[in-house]
Amino acid sequence: MPRPQTINRIDRYIFNQLSLSLVLVTTGLVALIWLTQSLRFIQIIVNRGLSPLVFIKLTALLVPSFVATILPITCFIVVVFVYARLSGDRELTVMRAAGMSDLALARPALGLAALVMLVCYVLNIFMVPAALDSFRTYQFEIRNQIAAFLLEPGVFTPVSDGVTVYVQSRGADNSLKGILIEDSRDRDAPATILARAGQLVVTPQGPVVMLQDGSRQQVDPKTGRLDVLTFASNNINLAQSAKAASIDETDSAAVSLMDLFHPRASLSPAVRAKWLVEAQRRLSAPLTSIGFTLIGLFAVLGGAFRRHGGVLRPLVSVAVVTFLVAMNLAVNNFAARSLALLPTIWVAVLVPGVLAGLLLFLPHRFKVRR
Repeated sequence: MPRPQTINRIDRYIFNQLSLSLVLVTTGLVALIWLTQSLRFIQIIVNRGLSPLVFIKLTALLVPSFVATILPITCFIVVVFVYARLSGDRELTVMRAAGMSDLALARPALGLAALVMLVCYVLNIFMVPAALDSFRTYQFEIRNQIAAFLLEPGVFTPVSDGVTVYVQSRGADNSLKGILIEDSRDRDAPATILARAGQLVVTPQGPVVMLQDGSRQQVDPKTGRLDVLTFASNNINLAQSAKAASIDETDSAAVSLMDLFHPRASLSPAVRAKWLVEAQRRLSAPLTSIGFTLIGLFAVLGGAFRRHGGVLRPLVSVAVVTFLVAMNLAVNNFAARSLALLPTIWVAVLVPGVLAGLLLFLPHRFKVRR
């Protein structure tokens, strides 16, 4: 039986390798995902002449969601990799010869998995919703502020949902000549606005066109008559309204956990079901770090020693975890359609890890042959 000091040193030795590998692998995968996801924003930044800092800030707000998604998976990857390397270097053999059990060998990995689980809970409950909410707000502000500055003479330019602007000419000081604005933000009563001249200005509420010598033409939805209102000056706000820019109710990623459990009464039953499923997903998903780690540990600790290393069991564990990730996504989708399936979210998360733990740690009658 090894001394407690020796066990502590071995725990620290394995844990340090696991934690360093986790940081490196997670950073690499997050950078790769960030790069692929940020490509869709490059066109906006380049075409509209925005600062690179705007691009960095906008895409950085997506990073917490990336980290929360991949942390359980990267934890599984580093556990399999590090323990497989220890096995290949005969270090696990020496540790077992010193009297360490599978539970003692698995302790550093389980400690790392518990730490990852806590980090994922903090991300899922607090950081990810706040970051996504800030992302959507910031993205809306950018589009609202710069859309009007894309006005090109002789071109019909959509500057926000329901607003299209045509200008005959535009000066360097943002003065406009020959203005036509098609405003269909009110679906029941769209309006056409004509003006001889105007000035484009930016306000905290968004871009505004100060019109001069114009008219507003609108068909009365009740009588069908064309109403024409002439004016000497008028201000038209081109910004999308805050209400219209609010978060899509079908996309619950930016909604706080409290709101997910207590949705507004005005929401449809289908949306309320999606919100409830999202709440259960946020609470259950971090537990996959424990389950995936146990599967990885069983793959590298539960098999017999092989002189040239065992490759089949780790590969099978990778296939199993890949299947579980896909199954969890499918279960969430099915649960959103029928709340009777809501408990299956927890079953899909907990059962695989429990089975792997039973096979690895309980007496030999519950294990596969070594």
